[in-house]
Amino acid sequence: MKKVLILGVASVQMDAILQLKEMGIETYACAQANDGPGSKVVDHFELINFTDKEKVIELINKHQIDCVYSVGSDIAMPISTSISEIMNLPYFVSSYIAEICNNKNQMRNFLGKDFRGNVKYQVLQESNTNIELEYPFIMKPSDSQGQRGVHLINNFNEFQKHFEDAKKHSRSNLVIIEDYISGPELSVNAYLVDGKVVFMVPSDRETWPEFQGGLIRKHIVPSQFNNPILNRNLQELVQRTAARLGIKNGPLYFQIKLEDNEPYIIEVTPRLDGCHMWNILEYYTGVNLIKLTFEHLLNGSTQELQKYVDPVSKYSLEFICEEPNTYIDYSKYKIPSKALESLNYYDNGDLIRPINGRFEKVGYFIIER
Repeated sequence: MKKVLILGVASVQMDAILQLKEMGIETYACAQANDGPGSKVVDHFELINFTDKEKVIELINKHQIDCVYSVGSDIAMPISTSISEIMNLPYFVSSYIAEICNNKNQMRNFLGKDFRGNVKYQVLQESNTNIELEYPFIMKPSDSQGQRGVHLINNFNEFQKHFEDAKKHSRSNLVIIEDYISGPELSVNAYLVDGKVVFMVPSDRETWPEFQGGLIRKHIVPSQFNNPILNRNLQELVQRTAARLGIKNGPLYFQIKLEDNEPYIIEVTPRLDGCHMWNILEYYTGVNLIKLTFEHLLNGSTQELQKYVDPVSKYSLEFICEEPNTYIDYSKYKIPSKALESLNYYDNGDLIRPINGRFEKVGYFIIER
């Protein structure tokens, strides 16, 4: 029996653990705290901060683990790929590329200012730096995830007000500002085999209007902006980006903003997304992206792609969200009776952990529209 170590125990890592168990694989997980749903379903949990590579390597050697991976975590990806390189375990992308995608200013620099789909940007260390972009712009930490410290800045007063909040969420103490693209936002889940995009689905990404910074509310497929011109531009952007990053195999996830059918990259990362999109996309296309990822990674098999069917129905994945540092009461939420499935991240009465610090995901449900 093969053994796989998952870095992290959040709800998206729980998705991976459950899929691996269904595939007959022995599962291990480690995290700095036993406070996520993944630890409740995994075969073996170890209280290890996965940023401590030496301890993770000790764990892998001790249990003769065959693969280390993660889902939905930018922080974990460079670590898992670096360990895989050191230990000659399977991986899709180099730790160098994973690190670039984990750092917004490095990603922008790597793509290049002349790369179609890249936005204008500026990296700042101090708030007294001369601002080269015009208002409004987006300000965010250069290397965080989960919409932490992200703000829409309309004027200099707002810049001064929110700069330190953006900076405190950056491990490198750098802040990046980017041109604000006013159009709608999409998520794009793609998959590559031997350098070719073999799966790509754009979805509408609706955010909570009362919160700045793009806090996610729901994903909808198919996108209402679906048209031949946009699809061609998206396919071309995904293929060019993968080629520029040297990614030939595995998942690739994008956050995209649109302006007159022209897609602009907000985020790109060589991993499965952190919003359970594999679940809604399986309903939509028949392809289970988590299963595809692990079968490809462990066995070189991409047979899961043969399950693809032309979509005929519409689906949405909607999050239940609450303020952090409050106690969750699920009884006040009514999951639609027609929900195909739902998941609560906490037990009723648990304290909601701060992730983005403003409005936290505490569960989700999927419905056919």
